[in-house]
Amino acid sequence: MKKLATLTVVLICCLMLFSVSLFAQAGCSLLQANNTLTSISAPKMSYWSGLMELPFLLISVFFAFATANALKGGKFGKGMNLIAWGFVVMAVGHLHMQAEHFYGFNLFKILFGELGGTLAWFVALVVTWGFSGLGFYSMLKASKGQ
Repeated sequence: MKKLATLTVVLICCLMLFSVSLFAQAGCSLLQANNTLTSISAPKMSYWSGLMELPFLLISVFFAFATANALKGGKFGKGMNLIAWGFVVMAVGHLHMQAEHFYGFNLFKILFGELGGTLAWFVALVVTWGFSGLGFYSMLKASKGQ
């Protein structure tokens, strides 16, 4: 059964890949990707993707903490709590990225200077992935009964 599901997913992905190229060759304007169209639509897409990213990230943070609370501690709850805190750091980082992208405001560079701001970004990434990794590791250990 697992092999059939995997084969189905691979087949669907291949069909989607080929259909995109066929539609593009047929002149479908939705899938046209030339330099003029890309340069016109790229700033609009950047704005909308940036605008839609933050609410969904905040929803993820909410549900991560709600799940951690529902698990009421334990190794699974501890792991989910760490993942939720990783999402919080990521959400703050993405909010900062959007402020820099749209308004040219980089708080890290103002507070820490050019080099310090870059290092602060690196530390934020390590903290985000560290919390997430530790959370998943905690849940892995709990699932193995350790």
